[in-house]
Amino acid sequence: MTDITPALAGSDGGTILVLEVSAGSKTASFPSGYNEWRRAIGCSVRARAIGGKANREVVTNLAAFFNVPTNRIRIIAGAASPMKRVLIEGLLPGDVERTLAPAFLNIRMQK
Repeated sequence: MTDITPALAGSDGGTILVLEVSAGSKTASFPSGYNEWRRAIGCSVRARAIGGKANREVVTNLAAFFNVPTNRIRIIAGAASPMKRVLIEGLLPGDVERTLAPAFLNIRMQK
C-alpha cells in the first residue's frame, strides 16, 4: 500500500491535500498516482490551465470523489502552479486517507 500520509495535513476544520495537477490530460482522474519525491497526490484534469478552468475542474473532481459540496473545497496555495495545496473542510486526515485507500489499491492492481 502506498503511504500517502505525507501529502495530508490536518487543518482547523479539515484536511490539506498536496496535489500535483496535470492539466490538459486526455482523461480526468483522481487520484492518478502518488509522487513520493514531491509527496503529492496526482490529479489529472481535462481542462487547460487557462482562466482558472483547470482549478475549477480540480475542485469539482475532488468534491465528487469525497462526496462534499464544492464550497467546502478551496485551493489555498498554488493556484497558478501544478503543485497545489487544497483544503477540504469538514473531513479529518483519517477520513481522507480511508476514502483514498481503495483508489490507491485499485491503481496498484492496474500496474
